[in-house]
Parts: sequence; C-alpha cells; structure tokens
Amino acid sequence: MIPFKKLVPGFLGLSSVILSAGAQSQQKDKRPNIIFILADDMGYGDLGCYGNKVIKTPNIDKLADEGIRFTQCYAGSALSSPSRCSLLTGKHTGHTTIRDNFCKKGGLPGLKNGNPIRRMHLLPQDSTIGTILSAAGYKTCVINKWHLDGFNPGAGPLDRGFDEFYGWLVSYETSNTPYYYPELRFQNRELTVIPENENNARGIHNSDLSIRESIDFIERNKQHPFFLYLAFDVPHEPYIINSTEPYDSLPLSETAKLYAALITHTDKAIGQLIDYLEKNNLRDNTLIIFTSDNGGAIQAPLEELNCNAGLKGHKALLYEGGIKVPFIVNFPKEIKGNQVKDNLIYFPDIMPTLADYTQAKLPKHTDGISIKPLLEGKKQITNNRILYWEFPGEQVAIRKGKWKAVSIKKNHKLELYDIEKDPYEKTNLAETYPEIIKELEREIKKAHTPSPYWPIEGEENESNQKQYENEEKIH
Repeated sequence: MIPFKKLVPGFLGLSSVILSAGAQSQQKDKRPNIIFILADDMGYGDLGCYGNKVIKTPNIDKLADEGIRFTQCYAGSALSSPSRCSLLTGKHTGHTTIRDNFCKKGGLPGLKNGNPIRRMHLLPQDSTIGTILSAAGYKTCVINKWHLDGFNPGAGPLDRGFDEFYGWLVSYETSNTPYYYPELRFQNRELTVIPENENNARGIHNSDLSIRESIDFIERNKQHPFFLYLAFDVPHEPYIINSTEPYDSLPLSETAKLYAALITHTDKAIGQLIDYLEKNNLRDNTLIIFTSDNGGAIQAPLEELNCNAGLKGHKALLYEGGIKVPFIVNFPKEIKGNQVKDNLIYFPDIMPTLADYTQAKLPKHTDGISIKPLLEGKKQITNNRILYWEFPGEQVAIRKGKWKAVSIKKNHKLELYDIEKDPYEKTNLAETYPEIIKELEREIKKAHTPSPYWPIEGEENESNQKQYENEEKIH
C-alpha cells in the first residue's frame, strides 16, 4: 500500500501494520481459527442454498452443504449499526449502547446526505468479541465495514478491542468513497491510498480488496489462533460493479443484474479465501460462519429475485423480512455436513459461542447462549427463551417459541403471529390470543432498559442523565 500523506485527526498513534511475533506455533494451540463473514443487506432468500433460483453462489452453498444451515436465525436488528452492536457485544437491542443508526440525544452530531443527524458509537466500556478474544490470546482483525464509530473517530476497531483494522469508518466519510471502488482505506490508524482505484480507475472491487487484506492478515498471523471479522459491503446499495456476468443474457432488470452480479462476485472472492486456507493446511481447524446483518433493503429487487424469500417486510422493519437472515456454520474438523437445523438462534448467541470455542472470558452480562453443543451434534433446546428487538419508542418485536409479537409503528398495538404455521406473518392473532399478548407485553417490559440516547417519554431519570453526562466527557 502507498501511505496517504497525512494521518486523520483523532487517529494519532502507531500507523504500521501489526506484525505477528513469537515462535509459538499453531500446532501447540489446538483452539480453532475463526472467520466470521458478514454480508450487508443480504436477504434470507439471496443464496442458492436458501432456495434462490437465479443468483449463483456455489462457494457459499458448498459451505452450507459441508456444514450446518440454520433456517431460523435472526440478526441483532433490522439496521446495520444496532445489528453489528448486538453481534459484537452479545446483547439484544433492549440493552445495547447502539439501538438505531441514528440517536435522539448523546452521541455526536454530523451530516448524512447533507442533513444534520446524531449517531451513537460503541463506548470504551463496551466489551466486544475482539476484546475477549484478544485477551484469550487470539490475533484479531476487522476487515472493511465497522459502522460502530458513529461520528467519533476515537471509537474505531482498534479502540474497541481489535488488534488490526483494514477498512472504512463512518466518522471519516472519504475512507469509503467511491463506494465499491474506494480510493482510500484505513490500515490500522493510517489512511492509505489504493493505487488501482485512483482517479476513479475502478481497478479493484472492494470485495476483492477485502479478500486480499484478509489473506494478508492470516498469512502474517497463521502461527497463532486468529479471529477474522470480514464484513463485506455486498449487496448494500448503490449496486456498482464493472461486469454483470453471468446475468447479461437473462431477462432481468439492470438493477437485478447488478445486484446478482455483486453477490456472485463476492461468492467467488470467498472461494479464493477458502482456497488459500486449504493450500496452507488451515482449513480443517478454521470455524467459518456466514450470515447477514439484516434482511434485504427496499431498494433491492425484492420481488424480481425473491431476495427475502417472500417474508413480510424488509430492512428497517422488525417483520421477518427485516431480521431473519441466512446463517451457515462450517468447521470440517468438528461439524458434520448436510445438516439443516430449525433451532431459534440470534446474534447475541455468537459471543457466548465463540467464547466457548476459545476459552475466552465473557463479560458480566450477555443476552445470548452458547450454541456450541448444538453445533457439535448434541441435543440443545434453544426455543424456550425470549428473543427481543427494538427501535426505542418506535418499533418492537419479541419471539418466544412459535409466537412472535411485533409493532412497527409508534404506540400501535402488538400484532401476534404463529411463526410455525404462518412464517409470512399474514394472519394477526392478537385478538384471538389476548393472554399471549399480555404475557409477551410483560416480557417486553423486562427486556427493555431505558437509554439516555433514545429517551422515551416517562423514562428519563436522574441516573440516566448522570450516565449520559459521564459518557459525554469520554467523547
């Protein structure tokens, strides 16, 4: 990489790539390597292994065929920032620091499309997967999208538990423009130029760039157990890619061709990463997880390509189409292939699960459970618990067993669905089962913790205000 001429204000510190050190070999540490791959706005129905008849995803499909494909996995939220916060902290959005892409109070001010907004960021006291795995001796890295810094340049991955970072930050918009052929990227704390894309050359797509940097991180750290958090931009809009092969000849809209090509191109890039692992004898001891941060967006060709598999709603809504996501787990050393599981799982389960695999110490409070026994083929009941989501004061959803209650409008009554019989949320049973509604309303009250960043009428109190003032000092 060619270094950028100056460091970004607020990112002072070491600028060189952290190199692996020591003679410890991975043969002495039998704990698995972990690669967590996160798509951005990929719908439940976007992959071949989840039933898509148009979009070609042979490499991801192979991960599913040789591992476990879950049919009832839920993201942490229906939007990027809160979902990623839930993923990395092991908490649902009733407890997380970040509960929406924007906040009403606190955080820091900035602009989006020229309009003034506020964004909240992860706080120093927020333990992440990076925090606990680094403490357990893992080499940890974030590649590409962080989206948890808000407008605070001091809340990047290196400030929240990770050893290395290559990607872009919300707090420095230029680091992600132009979107899929970026000219600049952060390499740890230093902004670097991507020569292939200078002057709008569009020489290397971001998916390929992300894989290149992922392989570089692994190559430098393969003597140690490592955790790679690979967060692609695909298939988030705007849909930009040089070639729409192999879809040019198909009777599809231009949007659908671009959307499908982005996914297929990224699938090919994932295949290159897997090839590297195999050639370097790392494949068998590497746990790979693939999922998406939320459902398909309204800008996507939802009907034309069946992106959300017919589920109700889309990104930003707490209906199934906004939060139900593909979830694939592949671990050749320990997980048998050709498995399909319908257990209820969601993003707060990931931190406890990875802690279980790595012997890492969990923070005092998480909302998930370890599903390691389930992955190992043992019987584990995961459906008799509460799964919870909220956009504070605006939307709320709760799942318990077959029942899901949801409201997507402020102060509206809860809708009730039997997801086992009605996965498409077509028949509202709230009036038929008022006792279930009352039970879930009680659980909603238990699950929600007031936040000074998203104040709701009647919830503001002295302790919240004190917490808010203390955190503002940290900023």
